[in-house]
Amino acid sequence: MKTVGILSDTHGFVHPSVLEFLSSVDEIWHAGDMGNVGIACQLRELKPFRAVYGNIDGQDVRIEYPEVQHFMVEEVRVLMTHIGGYPGRYDPKALGLILQERPTLFVCGHSHIVKVMYDKKHNLLHINPGAAGKYGIHKSITAIRVVIDGKNLRDLELIDIPRKQT
Repeated sequence: MKTVGILSDTHGFVHPSVLEFLSSVDEIWHAGDMGNVGIACQLRELKPFRAVYGNIDGQDVRIEYPEVQHFMVEEVRVLMTHIGGYPGRYDPKALGLILQERPTLFVCGHSHIVKVMYDKKHNLLHINPGAAGKYGIHKSITAIRVVIDGKNLRDLELIDIPRKQT
């Protein structure tokens, strides 16, 4: 059993409350747009860390992290990329990856909008954790925790901090 913290779109800043929220997880996953490699260093110091680069990330991030990650955690096949869309409206590149990899869990970012949806057509859980940074169109700073227990995903939690408090 593993508890995973999922965030995206930090754009160079992670709110202290998000760091506290992630302190109890076993792993942290970042779905792109870190903003700089310093964010990765900060999160790697907390917990084992996996990430993909996003469209605003520079060479410092792109050298260390791929555009796409696919891996297993417990019995869950995970696919993570930054630009993904959502069930019924996937980005064409993401849809191709979903068809190729057949993940149980698809994680993406980019929209700055939290979405957790089950995709019956592709038999997967789609998670977009929203945006954990203070820059962008979002009204709240968000991140997700989820427990992966064998092949089950459970106990999903969301932190939602109004940006007015940052």
